[in-house]
Order: sequence, then C-alpha cells, then structure tokens
Amino acid sequence: MSTTNSGNHSTPPPAAGRRVLLIGASRGLGLALAQEWARAGWQVLATVRGAGRTGLHELADAHAGQVEIETVDITEPEQVAALHRRLAGRTFDLLFVNAGVTNQPEGTVAQTSTEEFVRVMVTNALSPLRVIEALQDLVEPAGTIAVMSSGQGSVANNEHGGHEVYRGSKAALNTFMRSYAARHSGEPRPLVLMAPGWVRTDMGGSDALLGIDESIPNVVRTLDALRSNPGLHYVDYLGRTVAW
Repeated sequence: MSTTNSGNHSTPPPAAGRRVLLIGASRGLGLALAQEWARAGWQVLATVRGAGRTGLHELADAHAGQVEIETVDITEPEQVAALHRRLAGRTFDLLFVNAGVTNQPEGTVAQTSTEEFVRVMVTNALSPLRVIEALQDLVEPAGTIAVMSSGQGSVANNEHGGHEVYRGSKAALNTFMRSYAARHSGEPRPLVLMAPGWVRTDMGGSDALLGIDESIPNVVRTLDALRSNPGLHYVDYLGRTVAW
C-alpha cells in the first residue's frame, strides 16, 4: 500500500499557481512549510488556532496576495465545519494537516491521566481525520491529501519504548488513515503520512537531530514526487518508506 519514491530530490518544477490548504501553521514545522511553499510560488492558505499574531502573519505581510490566513481549532468540529463553509467554491491541489501536540515523554500509558490521554489522542488522531473528511471535497480529484505523522507512529520500529502516549496517538492516526485509504481505494489521489524526522522545534526540543532547513525542504520535495502516485504512502522526509 505504501511506496518509496526514486530518491531523486532535485528541485521540483515551478509551482506558480498551485494551491495548498495548510492546517496548523502558526509556528514550527507548519510555519516552515508555509514559508517553503510561498518561496516556491504556491498560493498558500494556512490556518492558526487563536486570534493572536504569529509568525504566519509576518509571512502573510511579506507575501501579500499569496499567503492567506484562516482561523480554526481542529478539536472543535463546529469550527472545522465553519471553515469549510468559508472556503466553499475554492479548490486546492494539496491539503496538508499539520496540527498536533505532544506531551511529557516520561511515564507509561498507565501513569498518564485520562484528561491528558484524551487531549493527545483527540488532537493527534481523531481531529486530523475529521478535518480530512470535512475538507476533502475542496481538494482536486487527483490532488494530494497529507497529514503530519511521525516515525514514532511505526509499530514495527518501536523497539525502545518511551513517548508512549504520543507514539500511540501517531500509530492511531496511521491506522485511521489506512482505513480512510481503504474506503477510497481506486481513487487517483495520493494520500501521505509524513514522518518529518526529529526536528529542532518547540515540540521536537533542542536535542533533535535535524534542523528545520534539513527537514522541511525535503518534505516538500517528497510530497511533490508523490503527486502522480495514488494510494497511501507512509514515508519520511527523504521519501523512504516507513515500516508500519
């Protein structure tokens, strides 16, 4: 069900006029994605959760007419529905759902409070699928639907434990996307679970192995390389297939 691209990471062709709907772009990897697509000439519509000014607003100021901002909290279904109504009649070449949270890596699932468990699972696993179900009709028939997963969502590669609730949320996300792909089997859309690598951000921490400039340009190139490959792909930022 998953494929690996050829490994050719040459600069993709000019993308002027292509449109991305990016969910979750106020900071970190989401903001870096918005910056990368804007530099490549895409029309970028990206979302923030709250009303405060963010780095995305600065990007929109620097790319007037090319970068738009919408507000949505993906854990609130009524806000997702309202976003869909506001975007009615528009179409996108790519929907990328980036929003997510982490939690303290210490402690087992059994030591995690029910409230914290629900917070992580609802944000990382349930809400992205609700967004995809709600907004899928805004994506071109052969356009790409992608979601930010993690290498920690791999069950096969979990040989050392740790980060149990976060791992579980991403494994659940992967499973739900696999079910979504099964329900849409035969359609021309690429569906992508993206593992961006361990990146130095507020979420990834200062000990992470990769800088944003090592991860995000490759994420964009990998998504571009999968544009003509329908079906579900669980890949990392270099286009390598990740074991389920």
